[in-house]
Amino acid sequence: MGLRDEILAQPEVAGRLLERQRVPMAELAATLHSREIDYVVIAARGTSDHAAIYAQYLLGTRHRLPVALATPSILSLYGVTPRFRRALVVGISQSGASPDVAGVVAAARDQGAPTVAITNDPRSALADAADHVIDLGAGPERAVAATKTYTAQLLAIALLSAALHRDAAFDEAIAGVPEALGRALAAEPEAKRIARDQAALDRCVVLGRGYDYATAREWALKLKELAYVLAEPYSAADFQHGPVALVEPGFSVLAVACGGSASADLVELLRRLRSEQSAELLVVSDQAETRALGRWSLPVPDGVAESLMPLVSIVPGQLHAFHLARAKGLDPEAPRHLRKVTRTR
Repeated sequence: MGLRDEILAQPEVAGRLLERQRVPMAELAATLHSREIDYVVIAARGTSDHAAIYAQYLLGTRHRLPVALATPSILSLYGVTPRFRRALVVGISQSGASPDVAGVVAAARDQGAPTVAITNDPRSALADAADHVIDLGAGPERAVAATKTYTAQLLAIALLSAALHRDAAFDEAIAGVPEALGRALAAEPEAKRIARDQAALDRCVVLGRGYDYATAREWALKLKELAYVLAEPYSAADFQHGPVALVEPGFSVLAVACGGSASADLVELLRRLRSEQSAELLVVSDQAETRALGRWSLPVPDGVAESLMPLVSIVPGQLHAFHLARAKGLDPEAPRHLRKVTRTR
């Protein structure tokens, strides 16, 4: 199975995860409800860091929980163990093999903090370090660039949130994720056409805000990994505090601008970038009017809840990065200098 096959497998992976994890999630939630948790700490690297960013928004908005990203080097390089009193500590890793991520979780468990591992390998070092394991069950991911495990990580976080606070509307929305992922794959022909137009692309910025900031980060990473594009991701708010100076006529700006609370400000920024700076825009959105701002655009299925949109909005980005690599004559199955499992300490 190659990278494209793994991108196309995401609806099936999501459906399987929903079926297998509802009961274990309920049991985990019952355990967590018995503990006093004031905040969440997440240890992750690479793609999994972007799942952690999604968790910041989802657990923050639905549960009012501050979510901090761990700094594993404090422990692994400097030998200092943070205090995890009244924290839920989560490790997220596709392979579960990185010693620094597992080390954070193990240290928290030693202090008596509740710990959770979200991984595609329930026999990994990360899984062994945690009290509870959420097995993504995505099957072997042979491509170097993570795709199906990323959306599975996002879904696992959504299921954890649903278990912590029962809400029939949110449960129904989660049940619709596999179907929405299937509809998102329909963007492939347009992604392939755009990739041919952009075959000379070597630098760009990728913008998002709110929930879809995670998508902007992950799309930029896929462009770096697969197509060797110097793609810098920014929150649309942070972008206006300095990096906007990069934009000149013809400069490429990629944006994830789906409807929701963050939409209006981002859309206004895109209008200015197009009309005042003559930027070349590629816009991913579920809103036709927003897509019309771009020289190019990719659709996202409508009707997806804002809180679940990152599970779907990354799919056009994955397809774009894959086909851009192909358009450049590169092999997306074998990105240079990269291995499937990276062990940092």
